[in-house]
Amino acid sequence: MGTHVIEAGFPVNSEAEFEAVSQIASNTATTTCGLARVVDGDIESALDSGVEMVHVFVSTSDVQIEDSMHSSREAVVERSIEAVERVKEAGATCMYSPMDATRTDEGYLLEVIEAVTEAGTDWINIPDTCGVATPRRFYDLIETVVDHTDARIDVHTHDDFGLATANALAGIEAGAEQAQVSVNSIGERAGNAAYEEYVMAVESVYQADTDIDTTRITELSQAVADRSGVTTPPNKPVVGANAFSHESGIHAAGVIENADTFEPGVMTPEMVGARRRLVLGKHTGTHSVRERLVDTGYDPTESEVRAITRRVKDYGAEKRRVTVTDLERFAEDEGVARLPEREEVRA
Repeated sequence: MGTHVIEAGFPVNSEAEFEAVSQIASNTATTTCGLARVVDGDIESALDSGVEMVHVFVSTSDVQIEDSMHSSREAVVERSIEAVERVKEAGATCMYSPMDATRTDEGYLLEVIEAVTEAGTDWINIPDTCGVATPRRFYDLIETVVDHTDARIDVHTHDDFGLATANALAGIEAGAEQAQVSVNSIGERAGNAAYEEYVMAVESVYQADTDIDTTRITELSQAVADRSGVTTPPNKPVVGANAFSHESGIHAAGVIENADTFEPGVMTPEMVGARRRLVLGKHTGTHSVRERLVDTGYDPTESEVRAITRRVKDYGAEKRRVTVTDLERFAEDEGVARLPEREEVRA
């Protein structure tokens, strides 16, 4: 699809994960990245896996330094410098993350960033590890970081308050060049910024070219849902079953006339490999019913459309799903005529 970097996994985690990362690295032309703590064994394992980029990370917030790492600020700086230097010495691209950056004392955060910049890191990833940032605050933080390093900036946002994609976009607006995203938002706790939301926002709202083949986004989303066992909510933006579905009579009538009336316009279902659907239920209007009847092979009169619309609304009001089979039953009950079958034209 043209994804720029695949962070394939944490090679030191297990033999199976090391093998998975190695296989991904050797079977794609896309840049692959391996994750590593600022620990010699982690870094060597990542380098041995064959990835082109090593993403080293360490906690920088006081609560994590003291209660998770049981270390000190000084030790974090020292180990960060050593980790970056080792990755660069090996000839790999280095990405460095000050984990929990949005809960880190800003003065100390900038000290760390300046130290790893001097050590030669190629990228600095700013993670909102616990999802506490807001778009305005995250924008200000990224803007400040940009002013204190020559490295390229990447962002990593979590969705604890439903702001992950918004924060990632705010980071890009502030000068970051890349965002870490995951398909269907899958990630720790409430997940990460969604691949599909972020890509389509950049493509459609910002009108920027990502070089991603967006027509395969729905296919990708379904593949990840199938293989992960994590189902996609129907109201999930871009890839949910309801993303391009219309039930309301006002909405459906407008969309039948011109899809731009009640869809974003800058993003169509075709752009993401999806289809527009007119859903029948208690909010359905005559336009949708007529359209579905014709699609199903009927030739209804206006009075028949009104009668069937009333039956659809009543059936839907009882919290029941109105299927094509139900619609056909209503049409037969009302005596709606079938459209004449087209005769096959022979040359």
